[in-house]
Amino acid sequence: MIGKLTGKLDTAFEGGCIFDVNGVGYLVACSSRALSALPAPPAVASLLIETAVREDAITLYGFADAAERDWFRLLTGIQSVGPKVALSLLSALSPADMARAILAGDKGSLTRAAGVGPKLAVRLISELQSKVGGMPIGPAFAPSTGAALPLPANSVVAETVSVLLNLGWRRPEAQAVVTRVADRLGEGVALEQLIRESLKELAPR
Repeated sequence: MIGKLTGKLDTAFEGGCIFDVNGVGYLVACSSRALSALPAPPAVASLLIETAVREDAITLYGFADAAERDWFRLLTGIQSVGPKVALSLLSALSPADMARAILAGDKGSLTRAAGVGPKLAVRLISELQSKVGGMPIGPAFAPSTGAALPLPANSVVAETVSVLLNLGWRRPEAQAVVTRVADRLGEGVALEQLIRESLKELAPR
């Protein structure tokens, strides 16, 4: 399996590129974001690679960083999301933007990607909301399970503000929204719910 390519960027085109590694040209499918991070040919560059092997083809998918690669793996694990749709999502949304959309239940942002309709957007939100915390976009967070003790109210607020800061919002805006939402939802609000409702308040209208 190929996990990374470093070589001369021979050609870049919509949807992919060709890497020249010691005289061998590797055809790599990429998101537009990964392509935009590459230098102009014929500069030397690197891409992380996910290798897909089927009976009739071996396909290489390239990523500028581990976050994009990990999101690709997560997305292609969802029913009806093949590599083409996953790359389309990664072209339309950065990993942080994807996390915001999923946590906020923002179908509109997800359907900006070619090949993603309302039904698939709902499935992505439903299946990924509990998994976003494990993705490389900021501190992990997840709903409490089993015998885990609930966090004190001030800790839930602080954790939520920290998550929003890592997703790109400024502290004054995040602090104001989280405090307002926490007051509305009342004592005992779960961390996941506070994050989700705060993201809805912060989402562009």
